[in-house]
Amino acid sequence: MKAFSAPFLLALLALVLLLGPAATACGNNSDEPSPQETSVDQEPDSAPAPDRNPGVTDDKVTFGQSAAFSGPAWELGTNMQLGILAAFQEANKAGGVNGRELDLVALDDAYEPEAAIANTFQLIEENQIFALIGAVGTPTSRSAVPIALDADVPYVAPFTGAAFLRETTYPNVVNLRASYYQETEEMVARLTEDLGIERIAVLYQDDSFGLAGLTGATRALDRRDMEPVSVGFYPRNTLAVKSAILKIRDDDPEAVIMVGAYQPVATFVSWAKRAGMEDVVFITISFVGSNALAKFLDRDGENVFVTQVVPFPTDDSSPIVDSYLNSLEAYDPEASPGWVSLEGYLAGRLAIEGLRACGREVSRECFLDSISAFDSIELDGFGLKYGFADNQGSDQVFLTVIGPDGSYRAIENMREVFP
Repeated sequence: MKAFSAPFLLALLALVLLLGPAATACGNNSDEPSPQETSVDQEPDSAPAPDRNPGVTDDKVTFGQSAAFSGPAWELGTNMQLGILAAFQEANKAGGVNGRELDLVALDDAYEPEAAIANTFQLIEENQIFALIGAVGTPTSRSAVPIALDADVPYVAPFTGAAFLRETTYPNVVNLRASYYQETEEMVARLTEDLGIERIAVLYQDDSFGLAGLTGATRALDRRDMEPVSVGFYPRNTLAVKSAILKIRDDDPEAVIMVGAYQPVATFVSWAKRAGMEDVVFITISFVGSNALAKFLDRDGENVFVTQVVPFPTDDSSPIVDSYLNSLEAYDPEASPGWVSLEGYLAGRLAIEGLRACGREVSRECFLDSISAFDSIELDGFGLKYGFADNQGSDQVFLTVIGPDGSYRAIENMREVFP
């Protein structure tokens, strides 16, 4: 009998205790898309290849995605999926990867760890996917990764910069983006060096994602012999930010680093400006979902900064962005470009490179080995580099700001906004 790993048993115990018979009771708002199970190709599966490699048939490779397609973070999952599907369709129209088309089965976890556990079991055991791709969030990934590891399933390009995913504990994880520690270091550097700010507060989501950002910000401040002047938090999947606003306002910060999703962050900024913090500099992390944040902020968004981990999504002078825009237009002419779907597109392109290197003899082991063995991976000029004990491809962090019309622009120095 197989001896299951401790992380696997913990995840299973969490599923039993926290889900119970109500496992399917994740609610949907009526105006949100609800792809409880979506697929690029809805035709019956082809006959399995002779080696019966999970998720691989003679003419198809099937990936799985558990992400938020409902709840307050639904735009993150929807746009991550959009980019992956655009990349997969691009490859499929060109004849697939080594003669195999790419398919995606997606399940909604509403950004809740318990649902992510159930989805991961279903995708691996029932849907028999080859690899997981494009998960959204730190708490959901923390629940899902041990299950994937126990089943030897690759966990590719999660939409999170959490430190634990960059540890050698999880050899099945392939990260695309820069870490939250790198993003928060850039935030503190720009606030202190560009603007000379000394009093920095932190708002964080009260879960493993928020704590990862809080830790990164605290470490960045500590390197400068500083500490947060105030720390406030709110519960995940809520807009309960009032207490945090009052606490942080009373401690008189010059800037607030915000680690959260777009709806609570937008609520915090809008209410804080009405509570006497109109002169405070607000900056938030890439996970926020930039397009959705700007929409929710409306006129309160002017001069809110956001760090990004992929290039500006409408800059077609960049070869990778030009490819993304063409693929997005081909897949969904009505879709608006954005950082999240661009990251999804890059995730899809990364998966394609890993498969391509394996030739026709595709296996999960070959897929992971191929990515780590690349000296560098060039996705139309966007460079990724992996290596021994380094499962993160990109270290790039970019700075953007929302203008008075609600649109973003890329900047190098905060003095461009506050001379």
